[in-house]
Amino acid sequence: MSPRSAISDSPLALQSALPTLRIAPSKGWVPLKLKELWEYRELLYFLVWRDIKVRYKQTALGATWAIIQPFLTMVVFSLFFGHLGKIPSDGIPYPIFSFAALVPWTFFANGLGQSSNSLVGSSNLITKVYFPRLIVPLASVFSGIVDFALAFIVLVGMMLYYGLVPTLNVLWLPLFLLLALITSLGVGLWLSALNVEYRDVRYVVPFITQFWLLATPIAYPSSLLHQPWRTIYGLNPMVGVVEGFRWALLRTNTAPGPIIAVSSAAALIILITGAFYFRRMEKTFADIV
Repeated sequence: MSPRSAISDSPLALQSALPTLRIAPSKGWVPLKLKELWEYRELLYFLVWRDIKVRYKQTALGATWAIIQPFLTMVVFSLFFGHLGKIPSDGIPYPIFSFAALVPWTFFANGLGQSSNSLVGSSNLITKVYFPRLIVPLASVFSGIVDFALAFIVLVGMMLYYGLVPTLNVLWLPLFLLLALITSLGVGLWLSALNVEYRDVRYVVPFITQFWLLATPIAYPSSLLHQPWRTIYGLNPMVGVVEGFRWALLRTNTAPGPIIAVSSAAALIILITGAFYFRRMEKTFADIV
């Protein structure tokens, strides 16, 4: 064997012949690279499963908390707003009127709270391994679908108790759930990126959630507003979600109409701007988190 061939077959020579991928921070506004998310879909699945297991680890009641939280809130609302406050409920018994709104609301609020702190909570993973960072808040929001399913089963049971049979409007239900998911993810992307640099965000999130709860027609119907204010009210995307759920399941006479269009447009704007802002700030996550 010649000295030249020995050198060419050495491990160093073989290593230098391999292609090198250099990962560098992006500058300015960058594309979302959604194709990358699909390539890392298995990681998304495992992070969703991790979030589900961690959420109820070492809890006495486990996933039952997904039912207890909206149910007890419904009891409080029924007592103070329905019984004492005599708030109208569009001709529907107040308990199921409020619970039908609390089920998608709880999905949204939990997704917002989990995703806003997702990057800080996954700091060990972010600083050691490369993957699309968008997967982290995505997993936090998607993991809430299990809780939603459990609470929805109770909602179906209440519908049977009150003798409410849904019409073909129920076929719209997946779209309203998608609207809630888009809204939760969009706001979560904004807050999670901001939370990396400004840890004050974790103190602001509970206030935002409480204010948003009061600004959403959960304890009261949006029919209290007259046009055009009712349509403008749809700028809050959760208005379209809540009114859509009631219309699809409880056969209310207040069809969402233009509210859905306004809420959908607002949710998409929040999601798109949040995704681009997240990608712009992504280059600083590993250094700051």
